[in-house]
Order: sequence, then C-alpha cells, then structure tokens
Amino acid sequence: MIRKRLKMVLAALLIVSLGAVAWAETPAPKDERKHTTLGKYATSIEAYEIWKANPAKVKIIDCRIAEEYSFVGHAPMAFNIPSMLWTGKWDAEKKDYALEPNAEFEAQVKQKAGVDDVILIMCRSGQRSSVSVNRLAKAGFTNVYNIVDGFEGDKVTDDESYSKGKRVKNGWKNSPAPWTYDLDTTLIYHVSK
Repeated sequence: MIRKRLKMVLAALLIVSLGAVAWAETPAPKDERKHTTLGKYATSIEAYEIWKANPAKVKIIDCRIAEEYSFVGHAPMAFNIPSMLWTGKWDAEKKDYALEPNAEFEAQVKQKAGVDDVILIMCRSGQRSSVSVNRLAKAGFTNVYNIVDGFEGDKVTDDESYSKGKRVKNGWKNSPAPWTYDLDTTLIYHVSK
C-alpha cells in the first residue's frame, strides 16, 4: 500500500516537473509589445496549470482596471491589482479613455506576493501585463511571468472571419481555465488611503 502511494506521488511530481519545464520554455511572443525585460512568458492555460501545481507559491495578478476585472470577468484566484487606473478622460488620439499609472502598484503586489513566489501577470491581451512585469522587475522581483494571451485574448484578424475584431482567438476566458464574474473581497482592488 505504501509502495503504491509512493509511486503515485512520484508520478504526480514527474508530471508537475514536466509541466514546469514546458512552461519555463514558453518562447517570447511574436508581438514585441508583449516582451519583458525578464523574458519569462506563459500562455493562459500554462499559467493555470502552474498555479494548480502550487497555489501557495504561485500568485496570479490581474493588472487590469477594476472595472474590467468586475464586468468582463476574471480568474477566480487572481488578485486584482491595477497597474494603470481609469481617469474618465477621453483621449481623442487613442480613441479610448486615458489611463494613468497606479503609483502604489509595486507596493500592493509586495503585500500579496513574496520574493520567492512565482508571479503570473495578466491583463486583457498581454501588453499592459508586459509593462507591469517590467515595473516589478525594476522593484526587485525576478520570478515574474507575462501571461501573453491575457484574459480576453488577441483579436481575430482574418478578414473572412465572422469574428474579425473580436477577442475570441485565445486568452484565459476562451480556454478551459476557470473564470467568473463573482467578486471575492480578499482578491479585489482596494484603494490605498
């Protein structure tokens, strides 16, 4: 009986180790806006698998604004710590609302994650998260990964596709990883006072 359990534990460790090796070798994305100074990348499904393997030491940070986290959905285990904050001001050049840096971002991440933790950063599609990874690298974090396809994924670019312009190509929400609209007060963003 003990021998059988030991074999099962060893098999599980081997599977987790192989998953970690595959995950650690995720190549840099083609889109250079998703590159980071640390050069560590994971897809959404890889991020979910690595979190499942060790939830005590792996932290998922969703760096989108609180409105996106609440109304678009989020990973149920992800802390919402926005790296940018919504201003409510229209940016005519970008044809979008302006965002401003969250000056407390690094300090807020330090409250949730230790220096030895693996940190997986997610945004909508992998661009804001790359900036967030770089900010954390400057703050001394070294084990931070960009979730390159983000929560919603990349836009479909095929002119012939009914889904052209929609974010249904990849991403956490379009993968088998769990997501929710439910808000957990221990994970949501709280404004520092």
